[in-house]
Amino acid sequence: MIVNILRFSFKDGIGPEGEEAVLAAMRRTATVESVSFSTVGSDLGDPAEGFTHGYLTGIADLAALERYMYDPVHLAGDFDIIPRLARLHAVRFTDDGDPRIGSEIFAMHRRKLAAYPEWEKLLDSIPDSQLT
Repeated sequence: MIVNILRFSFKDGIGPEGEEAVLAAMRRTATVESVSFSTVGSDLGDPAEGFTHGYLTGIADLAALERYMYDPVHLAGDFDIIPRLARLHAVRFTDDGDPRIGSEIFAMHRRKLAAYPEWEKLLDSIPDSQLT
């Protein structure tokens, strides 16, 4: 299982409707067939860390992760979500014992950046992000 946790906060001025639109897009992404389990909601951590919400997905294996990364729902959702974020930090972990899985996931991410340069620009536009 590969678990992806995103902690995030919204840009100033997004408003409740904009926030709900982001959360709805994340919920759609979290329900694509390659996701085994998911949740989207309020971040319960220390408010001083600056995060307001979290997104978690569990994905069975590398093949499912690749389907997830290129799923049209995921691709479209990012263009609704990312422009509204001020902070986005990722934590990933796995119960897979293969020592190469981290480098394989990173290589998969690099291939997606190469395939979708507009997506890379979008990610780079987040004022405070730690994704790798």
